[in-house]
Amino acid sequence: MMVERIGPMDPIQPGKIPGKSEPLRGGEKDSINLSPEAKEKAELYQVIELIKSAPELSDAEIIALRDKINDPSYLNERTISATADRILDAFGL
Repeated sequence: MMVERIGPMDPIQPGKIPGKSEPLRGGEKDSINLSPEAKEKAELYQVIELIKSAPELSDAEIIALRDKINDPSYLNERTISATADRILDAFGL
């Protein structure tokens, strides 16, 4: 039995530029739809990357922060507002 080739072995057809798409016809537009699960995973990935890029804290810095938070005079409206602003800035909101 003899098997003959149907077409060229080269996947790139002559006259076509790789990576170049054909123009859309009749005003068609490309679109994609992401599932809620995909959106959730993307957000989770962004949070993980943000956590990975955060600087490491020493034990002394953690203790100092804990002491500040436990001090009733430290947690006031100005401190809470400034902290909320920094959190929103970190998320680009």
